[in-house]
Amino acid sequence: MKEASRASAAESRVPAIIAFVAVGGLYLALPEKLIVGPRWLFPAVVASLLVPTVIAHRLGHHRLDRALGNVLSAVVTVALVFSLALLIVALPSHQEQPLELMRSAAALWVTNVLVFALWYWRLDAGGPHARETRRLHTEGAFFFPQMMQGAPGVASRAWSPGFVDYLFIAFNTSTAFSPTDTPVLSRWAKILSMLQALISLSVVAILAARAVGML
Repeated sequence: MKEASRASAAESRVPAIIAFVAVGGLYLALPEKLIVGPRWLFPAVVASLLVPTVIAHRLGHHRLDRALGNVLSAVVTVALVFSLALLIVALPSHQEQPLELMRSAAALWVTNVLVFALWYWRLDAGGPHARETRRLHTEGAFFFPQMMQGAPGVASRAWSPGFVDYLFIAFNTSTAFSPTDTPVLSRWAKILSMLQALISLSVVAILAARAVGML
């Protein structure tokens, strides 16, 4: 009965899977000069890691699921940083078309949001499997409003953050360069938040610099 209740409260992995697939699709939308290696290589690597990660989760191999998930998140993070670096290096040449630059910057910005949402979701409070084994989320790297005593609708039911909650944090960090209503508590989360804000600021600075150069 206890295992059944836990299973019923298990968080769906579908949003995270969709996020990884979206990251692969956004990478394909980048121009050739911002891609390292063949265009098919990155989506193939993502797929080759994502499929066994899903299988490991389904079979209950949570340590393997966690290890593969961390490797997958590291791969997409490295790809994001490399593409951004290539865009920055190519900027002084003024060879890119304005529409192409806008499309590349938008793809990298959205990728930045998704990649760090996946990191927060994967690492906070031991990861999704560890969170769903607890009745109520009371501690972690982020202090959600629902963790406050007397929060509306929380006292009467078990609450744990899902992928959308971490996506909200990542979106706010990329737009406002801060987590807004969800304070960051742990050091690793602060480092990731600073890195995400730096990447977002770099993308915005690239657009601003190109706009000034077109005047």
